[in-house]
Amino acid sequence: MSDGDRHSIAEQPSLIDDPIEEAKRESENAVAQFDRVLDLIDEVVRDTRPFRLRTSMILDLHRIALDGLSSHAGNFRPANVSIGQSKHTPPPAHLVPSLIEEMCDFVMDNFAEAKALHLCAYVMWRLNWIHPFTDGNGRTSRALAYFVLCAKVGYRLPGHQTLPEQIAADKAPYYEALEQADEHWLADQLDLTALEKLLDACLATQLLSAYDDANNPEAGMPRDKKLH
Repeated sequence: MSDGDRHSIAEQPSLIDDPIEEAKRESENAVAQFDRVLDLIDEVVRDTRPFRLRTSMILDLHRIALDGLSSHAGNFRPANVSIGQSKHTPPPAHLVPSLIEEMCDFVMDNFAEAKALHLCAYVMWRLNWIHPFTDGNGRTSRALAYFVLCAKVGYRLPGHQTLPEQIAADKAPYYEALEQADEHWLADQLDLTALEKLLDACLATQLLSAYDDANNPEAGMPRDKKLH
């Protein structure tokens, strides 16, 4: 955990004591979660079936991210939690399931008309706002938001510098955008402007990386596959 990271104060100890082994498992899980997101995107695109955002998808992505690291992998937090270095206090644990359902309903109700980046920003912010897990909230929110983004546009977005990877590499603007959205929500306003601007810039960088690869003779070399 780097200095400046927001994290759950109620975060449970890792199931792995060795920091090196823990980092290795986190990396392996990141690859597995990336692959699962790609599978979900392909299911929407290949099978041409209506997109559905379900609680089970969210729990599955969380389970993969925390597999072998937390006893709560794939489960909502059992108690209340606070977030380090954040003004936001997440809702009580007993409200988490219904709030997740409301989040899914919002996406589905607005899926046909809303812009892809707006839905992506909403999921990324709202899941962090609910903070449904003892750990891995950020990882899960970024993976889920990327899935929603690609599902809305209808295909895997090209480029090796994925939007979630860019955010994970420099979290300060991301945290600031989340805090701004939280402040607007306290005033009964759903205003994701700052987060949408950040995601817009990240998406442009990702698409540019695809363009650069097309002009790079060394493109296609193996790279780490992960979203965080």
